[in-house]
Amino acid sequence: MISLNYRDARPIYEQVKEGLRHLMVTGGLQAGDKLPSVRSLATSLAINPNTIQRAYESLESEGYLYTVAGKGSFASPQAEVDPARREALLIQFDASAAELLFLGMTAAELAQRLRQAGQSHPVREEGAQ
Repeated sequence: MISLNYRDARPIYEQVKEGLRHLMVTGGLQAGDKLPSVRSLATSLAINPNTIQRAYESLESEGYLYTVAGKGSFASPQAEVDPARREALLIQFDASAAELLFLGMTAAELAQRLRQAGQSHPVREEGAQ
């Protein structure tokens, strides 16, 4: 599920958060799927439950998950993701695309990569907002 790298400079909660976000983005966790409880995930990763709670709270604030009192945490539908997170990713995308173009990649090659990503990941219809 999630692997931690203790040599990574990023805090453990960031690694947990990125691991869970990756599972949601790649379809490993579908909208509505129940996430492991804080305690069970902390036990399986052998880390403090407060670390998991911090990662869950951060993902909830970004709209990647929601919590139902007494039931647990669940993966959110993609439409629920925080617009600020989407905008931050678009800024990263624009910067990466500009650098790739500078390094000699063509716009057609970038477009092909985007099409491939759209085929391998569930996405909304083009033009839908």
